[in-house]
Amino acid sequence: MTPSTTEPTLTRLADGRELFYYDEHPGSGRDSFADKRDLPPRSTAAQLRHDVLRDEWVAVAAARQTRPVLPATNRCPLCPSTDDNLTEIPAPSYDVAVFENRFPSFGGRTAADPHQPHPPAAGRCEVVCFTSDHGSSFAELSPTRARLVLDAQIDRTAKLSRRDDIEQVFCFENRGEEIGVTLHHPHGQIYGFPYVAPDLAKMLAVARRHRDNGGGNLFAETLAAERAEGTRIVATGEHWTAFVPVAARWPFEVHLYPHTRAADLTELPGGYRDSFAPVYLDVLRRFDALFDSPLPYISAWYQGPVRADRDLSYTHLRLFSIRRAPGKLKYLAGSESAMGAFVNDVPPEEAARMLREAL
Repeated sequence: MTPSTTEPTLTRLADGRELFYYDEHPGSGRDSFADKRDLPPRSTAAQLRHDVLRDEWVAVAAARQTRPVLPATNRCPLCPSTDDNLTEIPAPSYDVAVFENRFPSFGGRTAADPHQPHPPAAGRCEVVCFTSDHGSSFAELSPTRARLVLDAQIDRTAKLSRRDDIEQVFCFENRGEEIGVTLHHPHGQIYGFPYVAPDLAKMLAVARRHRDNGGGNLFAETLAAERAEGTRIVATGEHWTAFVPVAARWPFEVHLYPHTRAADLTELPGGYRDSFAPVYLDVLRRFDALFDSPLPYISAWYQGPVRADRDLSYTHLRLFSIRRAPGKLKYLAGSESAMGAFVNDVPPEEAARMLREAL
């Protein structure tokens, strides 16, 4: 694995959770600020329950019912702490901060209970704050700050991958109330899954079958086909291509692929790390320019599992919005929610054209 170029500063919150500061300029001294809150004991771990009909795991995390939902700006728990608002970030300012989620879907206390029929949900959930500016967004970050966020994701991927209770590291961002965001502050999350998530497992199974039948790497072939066809390309750089996939499920869906295979973010060469931010920021700004308003979206890194199928894996980012037109959202129909049979109202070629012309 290629090491991250950024080493964080570690401190601890009042209940013992870890907080990492990633700084554009080292030596900020942010770790000297202590968490002054009187916090209750940390939440117990969620349970893992096995759906035998799907052969999939479901986490049951009752403690998440008490997490904050859309607090007032002056009570935001992701802003820097002030005398009037003690938050998850004790320092009065920060560049990028990563901390253990206080209301995790996985992790917390993970000791097995012999009296419980279901195992605890091991793993880890972290929050990634992109900036201390509450009113900003990822699209408004500078390329330097966006690179720092990527460095933080790479560093956390490397360190979480060393844990024996984590099988996949998933970095993602949800933006917009329509998506279900509960905090407006610009932030993402990192899940250390104790299993390989169903969608990734399915894609890798298809890629394995393709290779076993005489094909090459299915992800690399998909990128090559999109670059050759050309009509669905949205943006390109020296090392990255952003395109609308030929069978996009969502009205506006863009995949960003590096031009070389990496099983996860830690394997991206340095030049690829440097050149990611300009292409990604360009796509995000096209999203927001599309209907002259911030588009709700989910942005998700598809990294290979920690231990399995790394030779098949091809890390890439998938970005999609549920908005299909001004004032109109795509709600999942019964066939989509119940059967996973998607219908897209916007032809992928049209979506790509609209995004290319948005700026």
